[in-house]
Amino acid sequence: MVEQGTTVSPIDANLFVTVSGPPGCGATSLCTRLAEALDCPYVSGGEIFRELAEDRGMGLTELSAKAQESDDIDRELDQRLRSIAEKWGASNKPFVLESRLAGWLAGERADLRIYLNAPEEVRKARISDREETAAEMSVREVNEAGRYETYYDIDLDDRTFYDMHINTARWSQEGVFNIVAAAIEGYDPETDEGSFPTPPTDFDL
Repeated sequence: MVEQGTTVSPIDANLFVTVSGPPGCGATSLCTRLAEALDCPYVSGGEIFRELAEDRGMGLTELSAKAQESDDIDRELDQRLRSIAEKWGASNKPFVLESRLAGWLAGERADLRIYLNAPEEVRKARISDREETAAEMSVREVNEAGRYETYYDIDLDDRTFYDMHINTARWSQEGVFNIVAAAIEGYDPETDEGSFPTPPTDFDL
């Protein structure tokens, strides 16, 4: 949610931006503002996960538990997100994609990959009014990390390929947005000397 009393100045850029981080990191707040500033679509893994839950007539907690039993749900979620990344990566239009694996799924198609985080107690406090409890958040983080490593040999602790790492506990929502907006506005592809390569990953296994 955007902070009350704030306005978002337009950003003139055709960048495909990915945002990743654990629950409560502030990704939704940042992505909402970025999409407004860039005047572009914004898709989140949580949104796609909710669509999968609705398709199956399940609640989020129920589908999360189901995802631990087999790889079908995770793989369907990731395939949908990868298709979205492929589409927008080739469009030369601004787009914001947010999920735990957004940076991995987009790979070199993304122009800017951002990782957000905050101390665990801060993140737990931020999700206190959500359907998911703090305890469930902690369990989900551990379970997801294990599943991604098993399915794709992905180490979520490997953040070397991200272009920006931000501790969102240190700045307000507006402050975090201003940091990212400055990076986008200051980006010049002609002086770009290269991103860190994405670790090779096979999502088709």
